[in-house]
Amino acid sequence: MSTLDLRPLSIGELLDRTFSLYRRHFILFVGISQLLVLALQLVQIVLTPAQVAVARPAASEFQGASPILAAGGAVGIFMLAIAAIVVYLVAYLFSQGGTVYAVSELYLGRTTTIGQSLSRMRGELLSLFGVVFLNGLVTGLCFLLLVIPGIYMACRLCVCIPAALLENLGPRESLERSFGLTKDNAGRAFLIFLLYVVILYAAIFLVDIPIGIGAQSAAHDPAMLRVWTALMQIGNFVAGVLVTPILTIASSIFYFDLRVRKEAFDLQLMMNPLGGGVPAPRSATTLLS
Repeated sequence: MSTLDLRPLSIGELLDRTFSLYRRHFILFVGISQLLVLALQLVQIVLTPAQVAVARPAASEFQGASPILAAGGAVGIFMLAIAAIVVYLVAYLFSQGGTVYAVSELYLGRTTTIGQSLSRMRGELLSLFGVVFLNGLVTGLCFLLLVIPGIYMACRLCVCIPAALLENLGPRESLERSFGLTKDNAGRAFLIFLLYVVILYAAIFLVDIPIGIGAQSAAHDPAMLRVWTALMQIGNFVAGVLVTPILTIASSIFYFDLRVRKEAFDLQLMMNPLGGGVPAPRSATTLLS
C-alpha cells in the first residue's frame, strides 16, 4: 500500500488512521459531506416562501376568508415538507456512500475525487436506504427492550453500510455480514461510537458557548435574539457535518480491519491486487444466533 498498510490494528491505531486519513483528505471528505449543507439550503429556500404563503390564508381566515384556502395551503406545506425530507435523505445516503467509497479507495492505496466517489452511488441508493432503514429498525427495537441491548446491537451492526456497498449485499445480508464480522469486537465498536459522540458534543459545545453569550447579551432585543438563535442552529448543523465523516471513516477502516483479522483480506488483496474489494464469503452468523 502506498500510504496505509493492511494489518490487524489496535483500537488506538485504528483511530489514529481515521484522523490521519481525514486530515490528509479533509477537502475530499468535507466536500462529500457538503451535500447535506446544500440539501438543507435547498429545503430552506423551498419551504420559506411556502410557509409565508400558508400563513397568510391562515391569518385571513379570522377575517372571513375561506377555510378551504387555508386547508389547501396546509396540504401544500405538508407536501413540501415531505419533499424536503426526501431531499435530505437522498443527500444523506449519497454522503454516507460517497464517504465509504472514498475511504475504500484511499485505504487501499489508490486515489479518488469527490465526483468519482459519488458517481459510484449510482444504482445503490435504494439498496443503501434499505440497509439504513433495517439497521435503524433493528437497533430501535432493541432500544425499546432496554438501552443496553440497543447499544450492543448498534455496535454489532456498525459496519453494515461498508459491507453492503463494498460487497454488493442486500439489506438483510449486510446486517448479517456485519453481525458476523463484529463477533467478539463489540467493545472496539463501542469505543468508536463513544469517541464520535464525545467529539460531536465537544464541537457543538464550542459553537454554543460564544453564540450563547451573544444571545444572552441580546435578551432584550427580540430581533437580535432571533439572529443569534438562527446562528446557533446553523453552527450546530455545520459542526455535525464536519464531525459526521469521522464515524463513517472509522467504521470503514474498522470493516477492513475485521476482514484482515478474520479473513486474511491482506493476503487476498496481495494475490489479486487489481480486484479491489474482494467479496468475502457469506457469513453463516445471523442476527438470531
